[in-house]
Amino acid sequence: MTLDNPQDQSQLLRLVAVMDQLRSPGGCPWDAEQTHESLVEYLIEECYETIEAIEAGDDEDLKEELGDLLLQVVFHARISEESSAGWGIEEVAAGIADKLIRRHPHVFGDASAADAAEVADNWTKLKAAEKSRTSAVDGVPTALPALSLIQKSWRRAKESGVELRPRQLDFAPADPDEMAEQLLALAVHAEANGWDAEGLLRGAGRGLHDEIRRVEAQQDGHGD
Repeated sequence: MTLDNPQDQSQLLRLVAVMDQLRSPGGCPWDAEQTHESLVEYLIEECYETIEAIEAGDDEDLKEELGDLLLQVVFHARISEESSAGWGIEEVAAGIADKLIRRHPHVFGDASAADAAEVADNWTKLKAAEKSRTSAVDGVPTALPALSLIQKSWRRAKESGVELRPRQLDFAPADPDEMAEQLLALAVHAEANGWDAEGLLRGAGRGLHDEIRRVEAQQDGHGD
């Protein structure tokens, strides 16, 4: 694949060709020495910059940030293509296309879905069956930002019928703005005391995962 006549080829294929040249002998020394592990910080950064562009409503910035995010996908695929794994961008694309077809039987098969909520519910059930998951929190990455980790884990558990112990608040916020102020105050309080608020909450999130699995085991035991 070459970079000649860029207007006469798919721009996605052109991006793959650019990466090929960067990683090949005579290309870029920095790009050539990168690994999956060394690129993690850039992947995280690009995800957050993309989110920032979305929240700012800046379409041009979003286009650029999506390009940076796409570069990470192509970069990782190229690294794996060179390794014993042997798969590249074609296999990545094929995998996600196949998954979308499997997870949308109401579009590509003979199933039906009345609304978006039913689509989401079917997706969750199909995903759990495909991956042989036994817990509501299987597949919830504990590397998520702490608040996202806790909210997603709690939502997954409630949707699966796990009866969790409710948390009591000394002072319940009346609206989202008040909630934001309380969260801000807690973060500032943690900083003033030298506490790592993110780390503390992530630890609580891991504890929530353990609690959910214990409750699931108890409920399963009662059903035998």
